[in-house]
Amino acid sequence: MEEKYKIKKCNSCGYSGTGNYCGNCGQAFKIKRITISTLLQDIFHLFTHFDKGFGYTLKQLIIAPGRMQRTFIKGDRSRHQKPFSMFFICATFSALCRYWLLNVYHESNTAEVTFFREYMVFLHIALIPLYALIANLFFYRSGYNYAEMGVLLLYTLSLLFIVAPFAFLLKFIWPHLDTAYIEFPFFSVYFIITFINFFNRTPWRKVTLLSLLIILIAFIINQLAEGLAIKLI
Repeated sequence: MEEKYKIKKCNSCGYSGTGNYCGNCGQAFKIKRITISTLLQDIFHLFTHFDKGFGYTLKQLIIAPGRMQRTFIKGDRSRHQKPFSMFFICATFSALCRYWLLNVYHESNTAEVTFFREYMVFLHIALIPLYALIANLFFYRSGYNYAEMGVLLLYTLSLLFIVAPFAFLLKFIWPHLDTAYIEFPFFSVYFIITFINFFNRTPWRKVTLLSLLIILIAFIINQLAEGLAIKLI
């Protein structure tokens, strides 16, 4: 009974009050740690809700990469789009844009067009657990669990998926341009900045080195997976 009337502070908006939920934003005062079960609930949530926080989350990923993911894990969650739904929406947007651009560009590789239309999103969903495992192994002393590493990557890749189609637009100016030379440096810099801000208690030089190793491994896995998928189509 005493716990119910104890003054608590909301992790999301900073409002203080009693009871189980914040009277200002509606978020629960008691925040549970993110687990695999939490992420599975998020997947179910994707198909039943579309949060109003999509625009806010996208803005925070642009202006506060790493800090946004860290504050979400710590409890500031009511204002944000859920991580899996954010990833699914952005990956779908990216796949549809790439498919449309390849058609406009008159890409002769029909297997590649089919890949972006039907398989890209599901391939990257399947790869996320592997990426999270790699990040968890490299930063196992950080105090974050496997599921929380998954949240970090889901949000980080969401922003990268939004940006990727715009890089492809450069092919209409320079038809023979390999956009990987544009995407990879940009993605690497954004990824490193995100990780430095997220792992703010770890020396930035160490975070940078580990981030580069993760990027290299993830890039190789991604290229092999996409290449194999396109060949199998």
